[in-house]
Amino acid sequence: MNNELKDFLDKKFDNIDKKFSQVNEKIDKKMEEVIHRFQIITESLEDKVQQVAEGVANLNEKFDRRFDEMNRNFDQKHQDVIAAIKFSYAELDRRILFLETEMQVLKTRVEEIEKRIGP
Repeated sequence: MNNELKDFLDKKFDNIDKKFSQVNEKIDKKMEEVIHRFQIITESLEDKVQQVAEGVANLNEKFDRRFDEMNRNFDQKHQDVIAAIKFSYAELDRRILFLETEMQVLKTRVEEIEKRIGP
């Protein structure tokens, strides 16, 4: 009887071992599939991150060019305003000198008239 029990248990344990082996194989196969899928997803994400990084770099270059252009335009407009102010100032200065001269001439004429007429 001992031999029969031993044989029976050996068969049962062999069956259990086979089933564990099958389960291990299935787990290994699923694990490989999951790893493969993860690698594909990772590569896809890396590509997308690279595209985003390139897009950001392109936008930075565009912004830099646009800011440089705006600065050049601002500098030119600033120079134009300064030139216009200088021109206006010179014109106003000329007109004031003319008015001062005219005023002096009129003052002189009034003084001469007052001398002739008397106090």
